[in-house]
Amino acid sequence: MSKQVTRVDTLFLHQTGDDYLVVARRDGKRVLRGKLELKETNAGPRPLRFLVTRKGEDSPRDPSQFVELARSAARIRISQQTPKDGRDELKEMLDGYQLEALTVRTCRRCAVNGRYSPITDDTAIKAEHEHICRDCAVKELEGELSFAGGLTQAAQERLEELLYETGDLTRITNLLQGELDPDLTKFDTISATTEDVELVETSTLDLHPNLKSMLTDRFDTLLPVQSLAIDNGLLDGDDQLVVSATATGKTLVGELAGINRMLNDDGKMLFLVPLVALANQKHEDFKERYGHLGKVTIRVGASRINDDGNRFDPNADVIVGTYEGIDHALRTGKDLGDIGTVVIDEVHTLKEEERGHRLDGMIARLKHYCEARAKRRESYGGAQWIYLSATVGNPKWLAQNLRANLVEYEDRPVPIERHVTFADGQEKPRIENRLVRQAFDSKSSKGYRGQTIIFTNSRRRCHEIARKMDYNAAAYHAGLDYGQRKRVERQFANQDLAAVVTTAALAAGVDFPASQVIFDTLAMGIEWLSVQEFSQMLGRAGRPDYHDKGVVYLLVEPDASYHNTMEMTEDEVAFKLLKGEMEEVRTVYDQSSAVEETLANIVVAGKKAKALNSRMLGEVPTTHAVGKLLEWGFIDGLDPTPLGLAVTRQFLSPREAFAILDGIRKGSSPYEIVADLELDEEGR
Repeated sequence: MSKQVTRVDTLFLHQTGDDYLVVARRDGKRVLRGKLELKETNAGPRPLRFLVTRKGEDSPRDPSQFVELARSAARIRISQQTPKDGRDELKEMLDGYQLEALTVRTCRRCAVNGRYSPITDDTAIKAEHEHICRDCAVKELEGELSFAGGLTQAAQERLEELLYETGDLTRITNLLQGELDPDLTKFDTISATTEDVELVETSTLDLHPNLKSMLTDRFDTLLPVQSLAIDNGLLDGDDQLVVSATATGKTLVGELAGINRMLNDDGKMLFLVPLVALANQKHEDFKERYGHLGKVTIRVGASRINDDGNRFDPNADVIVGTYEGIDHALRTGKDLGDIGTVVIDEVHTLKEEERGHRLDGMIARLKHYCEARAKRRESYGGAQWIYLSATVGNPKWLAQNLRANLVEYEDRPVPIERHVTFADGQEKPRIENRLVRQAFDSKSSKGYRGQTIIFTNSRRRCHEIARKMDYNAAAYHAGLDYGQRKRVERQFANQDLAAVVTTAALAAGVDFPASQVIFDTLAMGIEWLSVQEFSQMLGRAGRPDYHDKGVVYLLVEPDASYHNTMEMTEDEVAFKLLKGEMEEVRTVYDQSSAVEETLANIVVAGKKAKALNSRMLGEVPTTHAVGKLLEWGFIDGLDPTPLGLAVTRQFLSPREAFAILDGIRKGSSPYEIVADLELDEEGR
């Protein structure tokens, strides 16, 4: 026994009820664990029993061996404890043997397991009614995380950081139950920034008198991004890529160029957006603002199903349309007249897998249309192109490839607080309700109530959440008809709604002055958000004319995904989005998209289709695509076949075209064919 414990570095003693835990360590390793019981003698407390624990069994030893062990220790440490009957009998016993000991705070949970873990005010973690060491706190937190469903490494590291910062395990575990603690949920703040720009006075602008009088009645000076656009040749007809945050005035850049050229008989304005909801809103805005100066019409993608010309007048002075609506007009040979200005809003759509190649192709086809018309009409000089986006990861490259001047204004009018908390899908509406109430019950220094946009991933979920709100809330998505959407927009603008719950319809730019954005999920449909989409959506929080700051909440469900094709979980995605860099805007072509756009170019431009392919943003393998079109019977030489015309006019991918043909050959009903297409789309 004595040989085993010679040269003990540390002897640790910890009270456990009526006896004491004994741990001896040498060279950083535990060499003995045992129990000590004291007795009262005339000389004071002395060892009564000494047990050494080996392989879970206690072996009695002579009590004197404890004294020998204590004398061999370089240092003795006593766990801080409540004295028995006002006496520290352990200290008295050691004093009786003239042994010095230092009383230290230790982790009780470690001591129970035979570990010596001293703690200080800086390292102690509060856990209910005691303080424990960091290792024990992390172990308990991991148990809570496992019970909650498990989190990825990034989420665990975030919670451990908060644990060390607060020193309170209970506050951290409460986050996993959906409790809102702003000091803990806050991830960071995106500071308000203002770039120093010399503002252009509206009275100095060389504009048509009708437009100039409208502008000077509204503003004394332009906003910074608008002033930069003027300085970069906006009114000289130069093409521009304008990259600036939401609510900084990008839209008016396109309007200044387009309406001015329209009034000066330099061609009509096309204002193009990705979604019908956006087109409807812009159409209403432009009719109200410019309807007295010229006719405003709208052209959306539904035209390819019911092309009766209802609402659309190709001779109008201002055409608001979706990308697909204008592209369908090009594919079907519609005469759009002389186009003076083309504004492409949300141009970052070029990077999207499904819609990016169609926007890329539409731009090439529309440029071909404008150039061909300019050759036929000497009085028409072609179109000016204005591209708008709030979020582009590679603006210089994109501007160069679009052959446009870059106008970039890095500005955040109000700060945005970003918060992260954890909750399961059933718990999220309760948290959202609380956040919506808090926002709507407060007013900014400008006198506006806080209003909330809640983003979720399905139309059904929109209605489910809206129904659970205590205050007035409404669902808003592409499944609503035009009148329903306009009513929601009007109610929100009048502050009659505390919240709108939406899918991607609002993410792409519908104008709602919200102070708060809540992410019910980090998915849109069956795909995780990209950093660009996430940045675009959170940018909806906070408007300088309404709010003092914007607030964003990510409600993250541990270990969750929304489709079996999703490789990551929601907590992993959350920190990727918060810390990630903006993706570059580039259009990538696979065989299907290359074939689809090449066919559309052949339908529009015939033998010049190769030139259209070469001017597109993405690299299109033209020879291979033409070969496939010939093989599949979509073209004959460089002329579209009737099948090819039908395919391109209905925006069908080759996969969809063959599925429809197969259904027709089998004698399937149209409803069965459409259902099979939908199931095929969902299963991909």
